[in-house]
Amino acid sequence: MYNTNEDIQKKRIAILGSTGSIGTQALEVISEHPDVFEVEVLTAGNNVDLLIAQSLEYKPNVAIIENEDLYSKLEQALSKEDIQVYAGQKAIEQIVEMSSIDMILMAIVGFAALAPTLNAIEYSKQIAIANKETFVVAGEIVTKKAREKGVNLYPVDSEHSAIFQCLVGDFDNKIEKIILTASGGPFRGKDIDFLRNVKPEDALKHPNWEMGAKITIDSASMMNKGLEVIEAKWLFNLRPDQIEVVVHPQSIVHSMVQFEDGSIKAQMGLPDMKLPIQYAMAYPERLKNSFPRLDFKDYNSLTFEQVDVQNFRNLALAFHALEKGGNMPAILNAANEVAVAAFLKNKVGFVQMSEHIEQCMNKVSFIHKPSYEDLVQTDLEARKCFNSFI
Repeated sequence: MYNTNEDIQKKRIAILGSTGSIGTQALEVISEHPDVFEVEVLTAGNNVDLLIAQSLEYKPNVAIIENEDLYSKLEQALSKEDIQVYAGQKAIEQIVEMSSIDMILMAIVGFAALAPTLNAIEYSKQIAIANKETFVVAGEIVTKKAREKGVNLYPVDSEHSAIFQCLVGDFDNKIEKIILTASGGPFRGKDIDFLRNVKPEDALKHPNWEMGAKITIDSASMMNKGLEVIEAKWLFNLRPDQIEVVVHPQSIVHSMVQFEDGSIKAQMGLPDMKLPIQYAMAYPERLKNSFPRLDFKDYNSLTFEQVDVQNFRNLALAFHALEKGGNMPAILNAANEVAVAAFLKNKVGFVQMSEHIEQCMNKVSFIHKPSYEDLVQTDLEARKCFNSFI
């Protein structure tokens, strides 16, 4: 058990991506448990104002802004504080080597999280990982290296946290399949004609979750669930046919595990990311908190539906990428990152995202056994491919 005595060493957390949705909620968790956690490192991409505010409140030893043009603003704002200030992608990759870090919360969005994740594993850091793209792009490389270094990768995604929680106490029992739940997003039940006219402001209105723009669009297009399918394969050592997706509009059952005896375990709770964040950072402890509780009287029914892969092609594309293997998931991921950015700027339509992603999957060079360098090149090639359609 955690001892709340102030003399006991607190768990020192580095939050990579502290200004995003996961990062800000992680800081709320830390505020809830100041006797258990303390902030060692904070990093951000471009949101220097929020990074400054977070640094002044939580007093990390290090603050890093990825955008080097914003370094002087950060340095000047924190000049009177005992905080080391750095800038650039390389600084973020190298900061994970600090001996004072007990755990890294990887909350950076997209492919950019891969290099610091691999470096953190190299330095045997325990990682609470909220970045699904790392597993999508390089799941085999990441999980192999983690096994070699004895590094635990604690899932933060609500669905994978749910699977992990269901497996605690059952790690030695064989999984028949896992069932990932999807809310269906804001366009559940809509046909292709409706989807062709969707605007970014419509897609950003998720019915249940408050998330960053990238993951919210991915949720609306079902790509988020597709990426989670690939992530689940590597996190839990599964075959594609052992992963099922169902639509669960209420977002109360976060995912389920079916064992070979037919029994199913489900993890349930309100749609609040602070709980899986806390579970990953505090594992194996369950810390008391003041977060809202689920009251079944507020939910007359919990429903489950089949996924519409005809109108929401991204989930089918993700399963295809998983089955194909090699660098195909990396192509899928890179094309999707460009697609979402373009959609948010009204440069590509909602349905066109899937169409162009599939074209990139057919066009970019396939590599059966990619190295890290191959994956970096694949990422660049797939981005260039998608941009050629805009």
